[in-house]
Amino acid sequence: MIPRYETPEMSSIWSLENQYRSWLRVELAACRAWAKQGLLPPEDLKTIEEKSGFDVARVLEIEAEVHHDVIAFVSCVAERIGPAGRFVHLGLTSSDVVDTASSLRLREALDVIDQALLKLLEAVWKLAQAHKYTPEVGRSHGVHAEPITFGLKVLTWYSQLLRDRRRLAFAREEISVGKISGAVGTYAHCPPVIEERVCAELGLTPDPVSTQIVQRDRHCTVMFALSQLGATMERIATELRHLQRTEVLEATEPFKKGQKGSSAMPHKKNPILSERICGMARLLRAFVLTSEENVALWHERDISHSSNERIIWPDGFHLCHYMLKTLTGVLNGLNVFPERMERNLKLTGGLVYSQRVLLELVERFGIRREDAYKAVQRNAMAVWEGEGHFLDLLASDELLAGRISRDELAELFTDDYYFRYVDEIFGRFAAPESLPAAGRLC
Repeated sequence: MIPRYETPEMSSIWSLENQYRSWLRVELAACRAWAKQGLLPPEDLKTIEEKSGFDVARVLEIEAEVHHDVIAFVSCVAERIGPAGRFVHLGLTSSDVVDTASSLRLREALDVIDQALLKLLEAVWKLAQAHKYTPEVGRSHGVHAEPITFGLKVLTWYSQLLRDRRRLAFAREEISVGKISGAVGTYAHCPPVIEERVCAELGLTPDPVSTQIVQRDRHCTVMFALSQLGATMERIATELRHLQRTEVLEATEPFKKGQKGSSAMPHKKNPILSERICGMARLLRAFVLTSEENVALWHERDISHSSNERIIWPDGFHLCHYMLKTLTGVLNGLNVFPERMERNLKLTGGLVYSQRVLLELVERFGIRREDAYKAVQRNAMAVWEGEGHFLDLLASDELLAGRISRDELAELFTDDYYFRYVDEIFGRFAAPESLPAAGRLC
């Protein structure tokens, strides 16, 4: 566990008490299924439902003696019930309870993630709309490329987060299965009808075929979906870190009153939250590797997966949830500097308009592309060497003189040309309040 980064919503799901509570839900559902089958007397079922319960301390006390958590739990529950407790865990193996209950908790945790993701989507959408037409230089390889808008940059985050949400919904569907099929999946001591009734009561689908466990590719899908969402948040955080660099300074994280950036340098305002998100994304990715290695178990199962799942599931969800809440706070309080964006856009003396000039020379003035490219490039290289503004150098170029006037060239050095489809691109997306519920994404 990483207590510093735990959130109350996730802590309640992954608590030991909730683990036992979910186990009890499965056990009681099985008892009710057996009662419908006629093998559990109605009066005993009534006693079980009225008296069933557990005490965490007592379960741990029994476990310290028997060294088996499910046996300890079942023994504790049976103690409370009395003679009718003999029907608890009838025909079941431990993984029938544990894996079915784990599906309940994983699904519940995914729902919490989805709610936090929706809040992040709201913050991203609001930021994109606010800066829909804020000019900014686009960069490829870290080098100035062509004009974009800051809102369009942010919209790509929104689009990627929507894909993450669909991946999470698919993972939720994959993990919403239960199994009550016995020690090796043959239903030897518990017919399929019991499984059907238990899963129906719990809102799960019976796993079509299982061994002693639900196969771990399903759980790996969950961890991958979390990791992929973490990668998207890392992408956003990495961009914010670059934008906060002193030489760029187009956006900065919120810096609260009284906050200090460095023990040595009082002037520092560092992107610590974005850096934290990047670091956590690395850890989240590592959990996927562990989850992948859990897929290949021996024969019908071993328990090499069990120990690490007690760590990677709660920690993975804690990390992802904390990252979502942190990034949402960063974006809601982000300081954006349009003047600095405008200044950086003009930093290279008009070079960002080179492709438009090239195409105009070819399409409108009939100059061979190779000749036009050479003319544009030689003047661009001169600008890189500090020899003047791109427009001025082009206007006096020997190839262009007499073919295209300076005023005609100047018309090519405008940003609106690059932004004429921004509305159309934005129109492809629905606002967060219009998005379907997670259960309707698959």
